[in-house]
Amino acid sequence: MDIDLPHPDAALIGSFTDHLSLERHLSEHTVTAYRRDLEQLAGFLHRGHRSLVTVTYPELRRFLAQQTTLGYARASIARRVASIHTFYRWAAAGGHVAKDPAALLGRPKVVSRLPTVLRKGEAADLVEAPALVGDAEPRERAVALRDRAILEVLYGSGLRVSEVAGLTADRVDLDRGRVLVMGKGAKEREVPLSDFAVDALRAYLHDGRHELTPSEPSSIVFFNRKKKPIGPRDIRAMVEQYGGRSLSGRRVTPHTLRHSFATHLLEGGADIRAVQELLGHASVATTQRYTHVSRTRLFEAYRQSHPRA
Repeated sequence: MDIDLPHPDAALIGSFTDHLSLERHLSEHTVTAYRRDLEQLAGFLHRGHRSLVTVTYPELRRFLAQQTTLGYARASIARRVASIHTFYRWAAAGGHVAKDPAALLGRPKVVSRLPTVLRKGEAADLVEAPALVGDAEPRERAVALRDRAILEVLYGSGLRVSEVAGLTADRVDLDRGRVLVMGKGAKEREVPLSDFAVDALRAYLHDGRHELTPSEPSSIVFFNRKKKPIGPRDIRAMVEQYGGRSLSGRRVTPHTLRHSFATHLLEGGADIRAVQELLGHASVATTQRYTHVSRTRLFEAYRQSHPRA
């Protein structure tokens, strides 16, 4: 931020984010987003000699109007409105403010976009893109084995990128073909591994991981070239790199593989409640987005295949 926040506002934001992290067990990424939104609001108010405690409804409206003027996307503004609502409900319940100034604040409507989904052949081409070269240096061979294992897990088990980055060896059971995942809200779920994922993980763990691990012992499964635990940003860059090679002109992310995992399960006849459990969705409503994708493909297949369509 361009200015330092007054101590009362900074302390209040700190207490709120501690509540989100320690009591609601939200992910670090989510807590960071809340903090960033509230710091933007507090900075705006400070320039007008106001604070998070003294703010009024019209001032909240002016803050959101400024966000629109600055060119922020409707989805970003909607998220900031959600952050403000959550913060002031907490602040009012805890007696930090006399009443909730955001109670009447409307939420901008966001156009719902269907998730990007790969066709089955495209997904197979992508996960098989990391190639092992016979005379490759040991480090390059290890990276190829690692990348293949990560891609197989992303598509074969539908894990979030943060879940893959945080995998530890004690949570991977290759004999049973299972992986224990720590998901959003510190909720654990057991997810099956595909046969391809089991083979790729076994090859990486036996023949590649030792080339990337640091000198001190670590239970983390995946490491980057600097021998540090791989991060979500590393994985995103890797997926985009292979996507650019195998699917020219398409932007592919780890979430694309998660979307594809869910859609292909539903197209294959899987029960939506089962897919919800595998994805770790708190609500089946979130999973239902993928039924719209499947339905779109169904009608596309009808139009292309039926002689009277």
